[in-house]
Amino acid sequence: MQEDLTLIERVRKGEQEAYAELVNKYKNRLYVFLLRMLGQAQDAQDLTQEVFLKAYCQLGTFTGSSQFFTWLYRIAYHCAIDELRRRGTAGNVPIHDMMLTDNETPERICLAKERAVSIQKQVLRLPESYRIVFLLRHTQELSYKEIGEVLDIPPETVQVRLYRARQKLREMITASEQGGDLHEMLNL
Repeated sequence: MQEDLTLIERVRKGEQEAYAELVNKYKNRLYVFLLRMLGQAQDAQDLTQEVFLKAYCQLGTFTGSSQFFTWLYRIAYHCAIDELRRRGTAGNVPIHDMMLTDNETPERICLAKERAVSIQKQVLRLPESYRIVFLLRHTQELSYKEIGEVLDIPPETVQVRLYRARQKLREMITASEQGGDLHEMLNL
């Protein structure tokens, strides 16, 4: 955190390259977060740039009372929600490549990818308040406190929403595995 504060002070003094260091430090994490929120690579890429531009313009409002990346995620979260509302959709689910290990057969890899896609689709079906908490915790590995700072809610609320998100996700996956999605596809 101290390194970020030093870079921010350098930016405030007019050193553009200090902001480039902050961008390089957080661009990948921010992009992955936005990709999972929006589901489309190009939109996530565009929004990542927009978030860094907004953050630069609003850097004077950063007080240092939270970590810089928490403040940055808060801006990203609001931009992503605005984009989703503008679109009126949750977007498409990205499929992430999985690593191949020696003991995995092509069938196992295929099944694992199908399961991952199914889980990602279910995550996108979670209510917005549960989905964002779930994604921040499990894809960005933020603490309850950090998630609370991003969303401006108490850590206890984060914990409750995360519990409910996991519970709801478990129910949806169980229903899906018992043929719920297959029955819907076959109109049964």
